[in-house]
Amino acid sequence: MYLFSLIAERSAALGFNKSGIPEHRCREQINAPKKSTRLAIGSGIRSSVGSIEFARAFWKMLTVLRVHLPSDIPIVGCELTPYVLLRRPDKPVTTDDVTESNPVDGHFLRYKWYRIQSDKKVAVCSVHPSEQATLQCLGCLKAKIPVAKSYHCSPKCFSDAWQHHRVLHERAASAGNENGNEEEEVFGRFNSTGSTGSSVVNMSLSGSQSSSSLTNGVTPLYPPTVTQRSGGETWFEVGRSKTYTPTADDIGHVLKFECVVVDAETKSPVGHANSILTSRVIPAPSPSPRRLISVSGVDVPGHLDLDGRISSAGTFTVLSYNILSDAYATNELYSYCPSWALSWPYRRQNLLREIVGYRADIICLQEVQSDHFEEFFAPELDKYGYQALFKRKTAEVFSGNINTIDGCATFFRRDRFSHVKKYEVEFNKAAQSLTDAVVPTAQKKTALNRLVKDNVALIVVLEAKFSNQGVDNPGKRQLVCVANTHVNVHQDLKDVKLWQVHTLLKGLEKIATSADIPMLVCGDFNSVPGSAPHALLAMGKVDPMHPDLAVDPLQILRPVSKLTHQLPLVSAYSSFARVGVGLGLEQRRKMDPGTNEPLFTNCTRDFISTHDYIFYSADSLTVESLLELLDEDSLRKDTALPSPEWSSDHIALLAEFRCKPRIRR
Repeated sequence: MYLFSLIAERSAALGFNKSGIPEHRCREQINAPKKSTRLAIGSGIRSSVGSIEFARAFWKMLTVLRVHLPSDIPIVGCELTPYVLLRRPDKPVTTDDVTESNPVDGHFLRYKWYRIQSDKKVAVCSVHPSEQATLQCLGCLKAKIPVAKSYHCSPKCFSDAWQHHRVLHERAASAGNENGNEEEEVFGRFNSTGSTGSSVVNMSLSGSQSSSSLTNGVTPLYPPTVTQRSGGETWFEVGRSKTYTPTADDIGHVLKFECVVVDAETKSPVGHANSILTSRVIPAPSPSPRRLISVSGVDVPGHLDLDGRISSAGTFTVLSYNILSDAYATNELYSYCPSWALSWPYRRQNLLREIVGYRADIICLQEVQSDHFEEFFAPELDKYGYQALFKRKTAEVFSGNINTIDGCATFFRRDRFSHVKKYEVEFNKAAQSLTDAVVPTAQKKTALNRLVKDNVALIVVLEAKFSNQGVDNPGKRQLVCVANTHVNVHQDLKDVKLWQVHTLLKGLEKIATSADIPMLVCGDFNSVPGSAPHALLAMGKVDPMHPDLAVDPLQILRPVSKLTHQLPLVSAYSSFARVGVGLGLEQRRKMDPGTNEPLFTNCTRDFISTHDYIFYSADSLTVESLLELLDEDSLRKDTALPSPEWSSDHIALLAEFRCKPRIRR
């Protein structure tokens, strides 16, 4: 359609009507004799041939066929990169960029972004950010809660959100009573209560202190310029590149993207510009801050250091988080999550903001795509002082793009730890060794089909740079071994899950015996509390009568007596079960009393349970504090995870540990 409209425009400019006949001849032929009419028609045919030749020439030049956005709802801080479908002379169709420095056939593409600013002020609903607000909570204004949190699109919206909205009021009031800064409390800056005898370190862990590039997008290289005014609207030019990151100034306004082919010699546009309008820009939803709860019975002795994190001599923090690979974040699986909140440009910024906000010394992430590790997480976390290590899943089963296969990524702060050694565990190789050793030749193919699932584990040995109070030998190197894994997901492969966990633990046993160092085992084990893999981790053995053992078609779990290990592992979050005062008591209500594990770490519309754990060696480490658990009701307001607030279907787990005097095994 674009081609024909352009031909029509060019023909009209040359004096042709829609049939290709010159306009003056059309007027003349009305009263002309027959032969004149035939002559006029003949001339028209020659002109039509000229139009066809023009069309052929047109197809030989750079042409924009289509422009569209992956998501039409722009969010502050999240890059907008339109898809520009081109027809190039040397290629049929492509989305490759054509820059002024590298033109094609004497042409390049020029981009512009505009903010369309109405004279009328528009507020955005805090619950449904794509909707315009119609009412405002006066209580928020009185409590000095950030004004963006006070808007709602309807009385029903405000009523439905009240249960969660009033928490903002309560926290603002609490912060005011403690002479704190209400706005900082709401947005989750670290805030020490200083209360004597309290069992809670009141630290709201979120990314409010992260850089402006996370919260407000990339600052324009030049100030917005007024381009034109019409009908009560002002157009501000805000960008001249293909990608644009909305800023706080854009909130509530529509953006316009414009793309035009330009003659490289004359710098003049060729043809008309292609443009697309977005919805109104919305602020990035800010998750409710999660606090670090002390489980040691006394306040953790610490101080607020320069970057705002609580530091305590001899302690360190470990984060474990399945971030939900973009390859799995489909609209079919998570239809309840708005498409803009499920898009990777939004989720990656929201995840980074959350992860950086926790300020963990060691970070264990699962479901990190290879391309996302290389292009985003490694370079972005490097800016915050983290060194990165990665183990990609093997690709014997995986059939997609090798660059999008996910794996386990471990990061550590360079100022707190140094890298000593790395071990990579490929369960596929272990499966091959197992089948070669114990499976009859006739059954090997069947056995490998069942065992080979591409899962991996990444084991890292680190040396602490901080002082270690309580260590029996102050001059001795303090090492820590951190395992990060993602166990097979299929629920009908209970034998495979248990075999993978057992294989990992036997490997860790060898490391622990040779180095005698504290162990941390983190990850998504895809195993609920009470399952055989969980029992093996937490108890060091599996009951021979455990129902999971009934699934063992390859007889790889026999004899059951071999399913043991000697690592003194304890689940970090089981510490909440032993806390009986303050907010620790509140956390106990979010624990399963039968297993002493969280009620859930994975919450979707159709599934809720615990799959994620942080295990530690209890003979060398003690838990000082834990990141508070989330309440199911607060998540169900958005149906489930992921949501605009939380960008994974799992929740992050974080524990603070203290090294203690070593007891030789």
